[in-house]
Amino acid sequence: MIVRMRERVVAACDGASKGNPGPAAWAWVVADDAEAPARWEAGPLGRATNNVAELTALERLLAATDPAVPLEVRMDSQYAMKAVTTWLPGWKRNGWKTSAGKPVANQELVVRIDELLDGRSVDFRYVPAHQVDGDPLNDFADRAASQAAVVQQPAGSDRGSPAPPASPDTPKTASGQKNGRPAGNKSSRRSGGSSSRTIKAKFPGRCPCGRSYAAGEEIAKNAQGWGHPECRTADAS
Repeated sequence: MIVRMRERVVAACDGASKGNPGPAAWAWVVADDAEAPARWEAGPLGRATNNVAELTALERLLAATDPAVPLEVRMDSQYAMKAVTTWLPGWKRNGWKTSAGKPVANQELVVRIDELLDGRSVDFRYVPAHQVDGDPLNDFADRAASQAAVVQQPAGSDRGSPAPPASPDTPKTASGQKNGRPAGNKSSRRSGGSSSRTIKAKFPGRCPCGRSYAAGEEIAKNAQGWGHPECRTADAS
C-alpha cells in the first residue's frame, strides 16, 4: 500500500543481519506530524548480509511512499547511503562496474533503488545507531528490523503488530531505561559525548572505520555508532 502524506514525508529505514550473513530482515517507519513513529513495516529476508538488508529496507521504503511528495530518509548505514548518493552515478557511467572494474555488489537492489529515486526529491540524513539520545525513528526501524530478523516473520502497523521491543545494543540511560519507545510516544533528547565504557558485541558487526569486529569482541560507542574502542579515541581527538 502506498503511504501518502501532505507536504513532506519524514521516515527512517534499517536492516539487520544476525551473523552477517545470517538471519536478516528489513524495516521502515514513517513519522506523523510530530515526527513520532506512525506507520511501519518489517519483513524477513532469510539468510542475508547487513548490506543486503540495509538496501532492501531503503528499496521497500521508497516503494511504499508517494514519489510526488518530498522525502527525508534517516539511516544509520553509511554503506547504503553512500551507495545511492555518492557511488551510484559513477557505477552507472561505468556500466555498473566499480572503479576497479568489478561488478557492483548487490547490483539488482541498487538498480531498483535508482529507478525509484528517478524524478523524486529525497534528502538522505545519516544518524548514528544505538545512541541513548539517538534519533527515535531510526531507533524504531532498527528495533523492528532486529526483531523480524530473529523471528523471521513480517510485522507492521497494518498488521496490528505491537511496537518492537527495546534493542539490547542500545545503552541504558541513567534511569535504567533504553532508547526503546513505542509508536506515538515523543522522545526526550539530551546532549552528551561518547560513552567511556565498552561492551562485548553480541553479534559480529562493522565499525564505522570499515573494519569488522567479531561476536564477543570489546566495542565502544563513538560519534557514528558502535565499533573498536581505538576508533572512539581517534574520533574524540
